[in-house]
Order: sequence, then C-alpha cells, then structure tokens
Amino acid sequence: MRELFLAEAPGYVRWIDLPGGGRGRARVYVHGLGCTGASDFAQVAVRPELAGRRSLLVDLLGFGLSDRPRAFDYRMESQAAAVARILDHEGLTGVELVGHSMGGAVAIHLAASRPDLVDRLVVAEPNLWPGGGAFSSPVAAQDEEFFVREGFAAMVEGQDRADYAARLRLADPRALHRSAVALVEGSVPAPGELLAALPRPRAFLVGEFSLPDADAEKVAAQGILVFEVPGAGHNMTIDNPAGFARALARALA
Repeated sequence: MRELFLAEAPGYVRWIDLPGGGRGRARVYVHGLGCTGASDFAQVAVRPELAGRRSLLVDLLGFGLSDRPRAFDYRMESQAAAVARILDHEGLTGVELVGHSMGGAVAIHLAASRPDLVDRLVVAEPNLWPGGGAFSSPVAAQDEEFFVREGFAAMVEGQDRADYAARLRLADPRALHRSAVALVEGSVPAPGELLAALPRPRAFLVGEFSLPDADAEKVAAQGILVFEVPGAGHNMTIDNPAGFARALARALA
C-alpha cells in the first residue's frame, strides 16, 4: 500500500502498487461507488491475460483505505484530480486507465482533463449522464445528515449481496452520499459527452445480464468499441473476474 498526502483535500489517498515485468506502460484501476481498488480489481489485475504490467489499484478518497476528509466535495472532477496527483507523483504518463461504474466517470474526467496521463481508456458501465443509477439514486434522495446518521447503516444491513456489503462497510457515509449526489447532478460537460470527444482509444464493457443497455448502444453508435462480459451483471469484476479480464484484454489490444 502506497500513499500521498493531498493538501487540497486535505488527506491521504492510498493505492496498491502491483509490480509488473517489462518496461511497458502502467495500468490504473478506479473502483465504483462504495467499493475499493482491491475488492474490485485485485482478482482481475493478476489474471494471466493481464499479468506482467505494473498495476495501480486506487482507493478513491472516502473509500477503502484512503482518508475521508470532511471538507472534500467528492465530485468526479475532484476525484479525477486526486488520481492525477498519484500519477504525477509516480512519474507516470500514457497509462492504460480502467474505471468501473462511478470510477468510469472519474476515469473519463481524468482522461479529458489530463490527456498527457492517459493513452488508453476502458470504462465498464460508467455513469455517463445525470440522474444516477440503481445504487446512487436512493442514496442521493436522502438528506446528507440523515444518511450519515441512519441511512448508511440501513443500506449496509439491507444489502442482499454479502460481497457488496463487505466493500460498503469500508466507505465513509458522507463521502458515499456526496458522491451519489454528484452522480445524480452530473457535470457540464457530462462524462458521456467527454467520452465521445476523447481523441484516444476507448472501449466500453457491459455485463451480459445488463443487456439491453442504452448507454452501450449509444456509445457503439459513436464508434466506440463495446465488449460484453459473459455471466455478469453490473458488478462484473465480482460476478465473473475471469470473463472481465478476458474482455478487458481484448479492449486494450
């Protein structure tokens, strides 16, 4: 585990750095809402299809083992700037950037704002447009203080997936709420617009059980390659890590 203090947060952002052989570009993974870098991607990054590349598994501020600064706004643009600070600190440019769900939106903002840092971008069912999703919308609908006081515990207790509940327990309630509100509010330009305009290789991953998916159809019509992860829904890195790794390897090829 590595860490970097961000005075603007203020707090430490942390990541797992998996060494790889060779001298190729690094690969950076950004997790979804309520998750962590290790829980979402450790079992993916070491698969034979993807092994051999230095891999950074980032815990976004407010999640996993990163700090939970009260003053931070937890918007996607701010999280993207924090990840950019990691890459600058490590002296990395031209990385392969992979983001799932909320992490996909963060990755898109990073690729758009710092094109020097990103060579290839792969997003897995990212939040492309305002309105939120099945996880973020119910959280954003609650008052922040109520969610911190009662709603978060009820959300964890009410999870029907033990694997998601385990990841969720490591999230800061206030960070989770502010992130959800940011996803519902969206950004200007929206991540979907930024993705369409990016002048670099891009790909979109979608779980078989998420189909039909309007976002996948829309990006395919824009000429962005879409790859299906078989036997998986939205939580595709957990549902089928081997299938996700194979789809990601094809997307990066």
